Amino acid sequence: MSKQDFANRASRAYGAARENEYLRRVIEDEDLRENLMDAFKSARNAYTRFSDSPTFDTATGDRKVKRELAHAAEALKDAADRIREPKKKRHPVRNLVALGLLSGGLVLVFSESARKAVLDAVFGEEEEFVYTSTTTESASRTNGTPVADQ
Repeated sequence: MSKQDFANRASRAYGAARENEYLRRVIEDEDLRENLMDAFKSARNAYTRFSDSPTFDTATGDRKVKRELAHAAEALKDAADRIREPKKKRHPVRNLVALGLLSGGLVLVFSESARKAVLDAVFGEEEEFVYTSTTTESASRTNGTPVADQ
């Protein structure tokens, strides 16, 4: 294999590793790396104790093997939780306020009595305006000339 082929393969591998979001998280997150290393060490210790036992029954009954396997499982669970996308924060108060504003707006659009009550509360009650005409038969003339009836 030539040096050029090796360089091309290395370049492609580096590019793929850079774009892999999980690998990027492992590189950037120290706690995640710690969890993975703890899980690996615990699993290796459990395997060593298990392989040193002469029979299967003594290996599966060993409390230290069980404890190491439990620790490895816990560390892997923590690592899996850290590597996943963080959960989106919920905003129940904001959602409730938005729902209240939307329903209040719909009530104002479709209910005339509610609209009148809000307008009265904001601007004060309307004054009743009663118009009475002061026009009489003699006042319906313009410049002294009678207005033609149609």
